[in-house]
Amino acid sequence: MTLTTPIGAAADSGAAAIQAEKSIDTLVIGIGNNLMTDDGAGVHVIERLQAAGLPRHVELVDGGTLGFTLLESVECARRLIVVDAAQLGAEPGTVQVFENDRMDAYLSNCRRSSVHEVNLMDVMSAAKFRGTMPKNYAMVGIQPAEVDWGAEPTEAVARGIDQATEIIVDMVTEECAA
Repeated sequence: MTLTTPIGAAADSGAAAIQAEKSIDTLVIGIGNNLMTDDGAGVHVIERLQAAGLPRHVELVDGGTLGFTLLESVECARRLIVVDAAQLGAEPGTVQVFENDRMDAYLSNCRRSSVHEVNLMDVMSAAKFRGTMPKNYAMVGIQPAEVDWGAEPTEAVARGIDQATEIIVDMVTEECAA
């Protein structure tokens, strides 16, 4: 991925310069470990989106198991869409979209210990602190059935992955039409 803001420039140039130089119109990040059955839902959605022929203004990132390395990409985006397995308290495979304040509330209420370096809320908090968080952001969550060793999602989550892919395609093509 080519970014117009060099690594480290964010700290040097300030938040206003980063906001003025947003180089990614829409960033879609898929999060998860695709070796852990349903935990890899976000990564599987990114794989499907790569084959979907999305508009050129959309950048796809396999965020894997997260890390602060995603912060620079988030800061360079005008709009952020994150897709991940999420505890929704619903039937496995259920898909739910959380936008802006609803996403913040969901992530704040579901802080849980993570085996990953950092969690999504940490990355977003850092971007907000630096004044570089995209103004529009959303999370597409897919309720997992199980998280265990295995490269393929369960049947219910595979259907949820298909639905989440369609939702994101609609989200980014609606933006193009607006």
